[in-house]
Amino acid sequence: MNRFLLLTVALAVVLPSPGLAQTQAPKLNFVLIFVDDLGWMDLSCQGSDYYKTPNVDRLAAEGTRFTNAYAACAVCSPTRAAVQTGRYPGRVGVTDWIRSLFQRGNIGTPDKNPTEYVGGKNLRLLCPPNPYWMEHEEVTIAEALHGHGYKSAYIGKWHLGDEAWYPPGQGYDVNKGGCDYGQPPSYFDPFNQPNGKHPMIRAGIPGLPGRKPGQYLTHREAEEAVELITAWKDEPFFIQVSHYAVHTPIQAIAEVAAKYERAGKSAQNAKYAAMVESFDDSTRDILNTLEELKIDDRTVVIFTSDNGGLDGNGNPTDNAPLRSGKGYPYEGGVRVPFLVKWPGVAKPGSVSDEPVCSIDIFPTIMEGAGVALPNDRVIDGLSLVDHLKSGGTDKLDRDELIWHFPHYRHPPGPYSIIRKGDWKLIHYYQDQPQLFNLADDLSEANDLASQLPDKVKQLEDRLMIRLKDMGALLPRPNPEFVEKSQ
Repeated sequence: MNRFLLLTVALAVVLPSPGLAQTQAPKLNFVLIFVDDLGWMDLSCQGSDYYKTPNVDRLAAEGTRFTNAYAACAVCSPTRAAVQTGRYPGRVGVTDWIRSLFQRGNIGTPDKNPTEYVGGKNLRLLCPPNPYWMEHEEVTIAEALHGHGYKSAYIGKWHLGDEAWYPPGQGYDVNKGGCDYGQPPSYFDPFNQPNGKHPMIRAGIPGLPGRKPGQYLTHREAEEAVELITAWKDEPFFIQVSHYAVHTPIQAIAEVAAKYERAGKSAQNAKYAAMVESFDDSTRDILNTLEELKIDDRTVVIFTSDNGGLDGNGNPTDNAPLRSGKGYPYEGGVRVPFLVKWPGVAKPGSVSDEPVCSIDIFPTIMEGAGVALPNDRVIDGLSLVDHLKSGGTDKLDRDELIWHFPHYRHPPGPYSIIRKGDWKLIHYYQDQPQLFNLADDLSEANDLASQLPDKVKQLEDRLMIRLKDMGALLPRPNPEFVEKSQ
């Protein structure tokens, strides 16, 4: 064989033919529907006979529903950081909800995040400070997809820092309403409080100016999503529709709330149910648009929540059979709905009992997009692609998940958690640990810590190894603590 023929053969191996290039399958699109404070039982496909979510239920019917899915934290900002990066909040350093600019008095935006531990004489422990933003050094979903032909947009609640750290500062091409707010000033257009103390609150939501007086915020978010999907139908995109609902203030369209009024349910329950219906409406509009544009067969839709439902004795929701709710280390605070519709990958109507977490969204999207994970940092999450292909039957290559909340919020104070297999250990930094077997005790009614001290030690030792490995900041003894006299 002569040199010319050898070269011709080599090039034929390396370069695709023009015909192959023309028939190459288009890249996948991704839509992440992210609800705020949605409880594990707040969907009809999860078993609720009160909330009506037929459009979200379609995602379960046409894809995979996860029964053991978790938020990376029991409060919002840490989970949002975990979603964006695929990394545990303890590794990112965002371990509590971020205080908005208007909630910090005269501090403003400092030159850097705080590093000094915080506490007072009445607290036994000093706690790590929570930052005012997620650092730019973190790689977000949008940044990882950048350069691979993807458009990216963020719609709704962001809550990961001041203006320089809004979604455009973290790689997003389009931002519609993502700012430092933890909740909207109002759910009705123009989404503001005219008499609010801070000019931001009086102005409304940055990047989402009013345009239809009285329109409900969740429906506006849906409109923004539909407009972008329509504009980008011919190119690959990632759109995160991060609803401000169902976070407080509990405000609803009166006619919708009226549908949920019944004996045994309060007016607040009915308003909350109407808020649930609003994101179901949004899901309907998104799914219908994908179908109408004939791109639904190449669009992955993921649905989940940033933490468990706000459950104050059934107000505004009820997480039973799970214990407690938002902010607490029990299942009601961290277990969330998680649905994936992925045509050709997720088997329609499949159910997975495998424990998964917010950290898994980033690597799952990267594999679907054909984009390599960043190689200069640890990614804690795992891709769910093979698991989805198996119909939810294949085991993931891990048997433990970690949570880290080194702050005072509810008694008995700061905590970290490890779930290993069916065992769940809650390590309190100033109180006795709690141990539960979730397979036998989903409601966490039976604390086994005193009966199984060896299991407690085994799990505590493993938890501390994991926290040290990720560089998580731990509470410290407070040298100025003064014990109150009895």
